[in-house]
Amino acid sequence: MSSAGHKLIVEDKKVTGVNFDLPLGRKRTVSAREVILCGGSFNSPQLLQVSGIGDSNHLKSVGVEPVHHLPGVGENLQDHLEVYVQHSCKQPVSLNPMLKFHKRPWIGLQWLFRRGPGSSNHFEGGGFIRGNDSFKYPNLMFHFLPIAVRYDGTAPAGGHGYQVHIGPMYSNSRGSVRIKSPDVRVKPELRLNYLSTPQDRQEWVEAIAAARKILSQPAFALFDGGEISPSPAVNTDEQVLEWVRHDGETAYHPSCTCAMGTGEMSVIDPLTMRVHGMNGLRVVDASVMPYVTNGNIYAPTMMIAEKAADIILGNPPLSSQTVKFFTHAN
Repeated sequence: MSSAGHKLIVEDKKVTGVNFDLPLGRKRTVSAREVILCGGSFNSPQLLQVSGIGDSNHLKSVGVEPVHHLPGVGENLQDHLEVYVQHSCKQPVSLNPMLKFHKRPWIGLQWLFRRGPGSSNHFEGGGFIRGNDSFKYPNLMFHFLPIAVRYDGTAPAGGHGYQVHIGPMYSNSRGSVRIKSPDVRVKPELRLNYLSTPQDRQEWVEAIAAARKILSQPAFALFDGGEISPSPAVNTDEQVLEWVRHDGETAYHPSCTCAMGTGEMSVIDPLTMRVHGMNGLRVVDASVMPYVTNGNIYAPTMMIAEKAADIILGNPPLSSQTVKFFTHAN
């Protein structure tokens, strides 16, 4: 393996510590009885791979000597993609004027006292709906914001507006996280593979139709100044999908790249949170989910961390029913 820092120390399938780099070219080694990775769905599989734990063929191809063949490391990447369906507003009631530069100092001052528009994330409403009646559960999540704005802070021209964020929650598209170099400082290759399956594409067509149906309800008539994005010109299925490809943004829910389970592509033992086939090594973060949750992943990730803490402390293990729930899809 490369001499670059930031990697696990592996001796005979046992992790005994970590190497890492310090400023000014200094290096440090720390020995440990056990190492717990909590780097998230990108960094945890990356560190495993640069340390020689992963698919042997891939590791060899990028100059890493395999120490443990585990083909599921970095595979099964899942995320939630979303778009904004935006409308202009005929009434001067949206928060768009708050984006003006001269208003920002006052908003910041109010925020110090937990007041004003800066004290809210402005996701004022939301819910879950079915894209069609064949689904046994609501598979689309939406949020309503009384402002037309993007995550980067830009807003469409035209003043007041509002929008609905929407996207499928349980897409069957799968991606990967794969290192390109033995050096952990080289960013890995991320393949999200959004819209890569017929089911995924169909759910997106249904998602946009659902958002438009919500925003066309009579309750909005007093406010609705017309659709800004994607615009009424985007109406065929292929036009909708092309707009999603161009305009979609991650909801920041990457997960599942070190999946719990007992199958060939699983990485983590759900009873112990240990890496399969390794001693002294566990992973505790969103990467251990076998499939992304049907909603935001923050609370489930906290649940995983709390249960893992119990396991590490030697408290009662997961029940057989819980293990079956976590591993049935893997």
